[in-house]
Amino acid sequence: MALTRLKEGGNTYSPEMDAHERASRDEIKALQTQRLAWSLKHAYDNVGHYRKAFDKAGAHPSDFRELSDLAKFPFTVKTDLRDNYPFNMFAVPREKLVRVHASSGTTGKPIVVGYTRADIDTWSEVMARSIRAAGGRTGMIIHNAYGYGLFTGGLGVHYGAEKLGCTVVPISGGMTERQVQLINDFRPDIITVTPSYMLAILDEFKRQKLDPRQCSLKVGIFGAEPWTNAMRGEIEEAFDMDATDIYGLSEVIGPGVAQECIESKDGLHIWEDHFYPEVIDPVTGAVLPDGEKGELVFTSLTKEAFPVIRYRTRDLTRLLPGTARPGMRRMEKVTGRSDDMIILRGVNLFPTQIEEVLLATDWCGGHFILELTREGRMDELTIIAEARPESWDGRGLLDHAEGISTQIKNTIGISSNVRVVAPATLERSLGKAKRLYDKRPKD
Repeated sequence: MALTRLKEGGNTYSPEMDAHERASRDEIKALQTQRLAWSLKHAYDNVGHYRKAFDKAGAHPSDFRELSDLAKFPFTVKTDLRDNYPFNMFAVPREKLVRVHASSGTTGKPIVVGYTRADIDTWSEVMARSIRAAGGRTGMIIHNAYGYGLFTGGLGVHYGAEKLGCTVVPISGGMTERQVQLINDFRPDIITVTPSYMLAILDEFKRQKLDPRQCSLKVGIFGAEPWTNAMRGEIEEAFDMDATDIYGLSEVIGPGVAQECIESKDGLHIWEDHFYPEVIDPVTGAVLPDGEKGELVFTSLTKEAFPVIRYRTRDLTRLLPGTARPGMRRMEKVTGRSDDMIILRGVNLFPTQIEEVLLATDWCGGHFILELTREGRMDELTIIAEARPESWDGRGLLDHAEGISTQIKNTIGISSNVRVVAPATLERSLGKAKRLYDKRPKD
């Protein structure tokens, strides 16, 4: 379908790969061994947390000889990063940082990440590589609708696009009517945005009685939230474009850790010269062979300011052989998580964040459930909160529900439906409370 569009005007699909993208599997593994040895020593020598964690596990950087030796070293988890807020996980003096980003915190403290000038160059390189793998070429216009600011999405794409030689339209998120206006007026080749917001843009095209298939967009690079192949099909058909998947997370570097190649669209090639992936059993922590599904773990190979060693992403996937870039393994589309984090329209959310808001009231006793549904094409969150007996007036506490919805929107950044129910309405659990009920249709 849309694959023919990029061939117009002399653009073809022969990938303009750099040396590492063309490297063989053996060459990549040799490079990883060399860089892993450096990264382990760099983290141990310069980050107090890693020095203590390695020593406690009885692992020293000098023990690393081959890739399988990485399993001797301890995992890093999100609470390790939060406990060292704000700057204690940095491996360089604060004065060496040229930028910091931060993710939203579940207990009031965000996870702060930092970059040296060399880190920014690396990030720009892997993002440029990602855009190129998605079909981007020098001189193209990129409509960047990822959010700018502490979120890594907007600036990550921006620097990579400029490095590739593209013209960037840094519109960020929101202002949907203006998004459509600029797409029509500036005629961009590529759009970078969350897939759910792309559907909102589609609705605005229809509201304005514009044919999205006649717009200039040839490629979409979609990430920051899980999305299905059914959504891919709808976007591609509606816009006559190629929709590709991108993966990244702030703790590892930001967007640009892995990218789906436009030629194959068969999973995301990991840029393994910078990020070493493992898949583990989420219960035992044992490393699983390629092809088996488990929890994705990353170790950075070249990061100076904020190295991560065996960071547990909680994302569930499996590793597969490379195809469009044979030396680089692929990760299957993320199918879920090994914890209770929700990703709703690009925002990371834990049930504990909702719990904190509800327990701050004088009418909720702490019993609540979260329901994820999909109304049409958009994911929706409904919070069902149980009132205390002394607070229940039989009307559902409508004013309180609206207040909670507003507070969640202002503090966490998501829209939600809040419904207050009578005391003793929600089922009680004898063990761990089940908070989340995902009622969205499966792909």
